[in-house]
Amino acid sequence: NDFEWAEKRRLPASTFKIVNSIIGLETGKVSIGKTEFNWDGKPRRLKQWERDFDLEGAFHASCVPCYQDLARRIGVKYMTSYLDTFHYGNMIVDTTSIDVFWLEGESGVSQIEQINFLRSFYNNELPIKARTTKAMKSLMVIDQNDAYTLSGKTGWSIRNGNNNGWVVGYIEQGENLFFFATNVTPSSSFNMDLFPKIRSEVTMKAFGMWLAREN
Repeated sequence: NDFEWAEKRRLPASTFKIVNSIIGLETGKVSIGKTEFNWDGKPRRLKQWERDFDLEGAFHASCVPCYQDLARRIGVKYMTSYLDTFHYGNMIVDTTSIDVFWLEGESGVSQIEQINFLRSFYNNELPIKARTTKAMKSLMVIDQNDAYTLSGKTGWSIRNGNNNGWVVGYIEQGENLFFFATNVTPSSSFNMDLFPKIRSEVTMKAFGMWLAREN
């Protein structure tokens, strides 16, 4: 609802796990259904990350160390090649930033670019294997019920002390399909303990109004 804001590029943060997973599957650096990320026993920022993960678990736990490992496996050559092909924002990738470029630095993607990428992915317009698309559509499901299926990923970046939050994805309701990319920056007085919840709540509040109109 703010198209000037929607054109500005920002760090994708953990929403990049969608792209990272696709490239990992395409290059054979990860697969579905087996343990891919082994915890080395060292403390991690979140206790919930201190275990072994398969790809599905790492995606839904938003395990940053797991996806940093995956990015290193993919490497600069394949990462930049796929990102160029996907037309995914402006990701600045080299040997010094391969495992952090979506979390810090000058990389950026806009809300419009996020939606264009998701639309291309959903409509099988990306140059990737059909089995990768099928696996990712299953992986990205957040909520599925009789009313709708919600798929996507959240993200949260902090640059120069400024917080920025994402929720990107799509919602399916029968024959209806709607893509979205929520991006919010809280005021300095905002209670940041509520930020993870608010990102998703504001998205679903908008969808609640839309679903009510449809019904």
